[in-house]
Amino acid sequence: MNKSINCNGQLIDLSTPKVMGILNVTPDSFYDGGKFRNTSSIMRQVDQMLEEGATFIDVGAYSSRPNADHVSEVEELQRILPIVDLIIKNFPDVLLSIDTFRSEVAKQCIEIGASMINDISAGNLDDNMLKTVANLQVPYIMMHMRGTPKTMQQLTQYDNLIKDILSYFSERITEARSQGIIDLIIDPGFGFAKTLEQNYELLNKLELLKITDLPILAGVSRKSMIYKPLESSAAKALNGTTVLNTIALQKGANILRVHDVKEAVECIKLTQQLH
Repeated sequence: MNKSINCNGQLIDLSTPKVMGILNVTPDSFYDGGKFRNTSSIMRQVDQMLEEGATFIDVGAYSSRPNADHVSEVEELQRILPIVDLIIKNFPDVLLSIDTFRSEVAKQCIEIGASMINDISAGNLDDNMLKTVANLQVPYIMMHMRGTPKTMQQLTQYDNLIKDILSYFSERITEARSQGIIDLIIDPGFGFAKTLEQNYELLNKLELLKITDLPILAGVSRKSMIYKPLESSAAKALNGTTVLNTIALQKGANILRVHDVKEAVECIKLTQQLH
């Protein structure tokens, strides 16, 4: 498997796992919603994540938590563009991932210096997305989801969870390749159109996704699959996140998408000692 992706002309080798730090600029994200609203808090957070060892920073302006409110494209652009611009100006070498399912948002962010696109819908919510990413020639993270963030929790019936996810990816990968996208990463979408039990089945069988021959991104950070069994909360789910990140790494994850960069970097360092 080719584990290198090209970000802004820089080859990033994913055979050693990397960390993607989350920067939500949404008022209603499930964990850090509204925390980073002014420029100084955003800059501090980006600086800290890079300092702690994040390879990528993932910026999103549309909350994809279950039942999230709809945000218009205009509002998403108004939220995200000034922040992308600010981050690029202050951290010119940063590899910025844009968490969006809209091709216009993707295009405008890449044009001002972002490096990759992270799409929760794998191109299913915007017919122009794959073509746009192919034209921009940037890496593309495609996630498994059904429906939209508003409807996904009603769509959890599968014949065979892993088989169904693999067949979804096989179809999306074929489509992305036919449009001309070169660097693809898959994200099985923990918490998206999956029950608690299904999330654990997915984590338990994560290595089966290696059959796609693509790098795998795991995003379990502080999700309800951690704090519900522990009868806790997102705010108290760091230790649980570390446990599941470790398992994801042992099962072949190449990127950990997290709120807490330092701890994820430590997970990678220690699991690497096993090899």
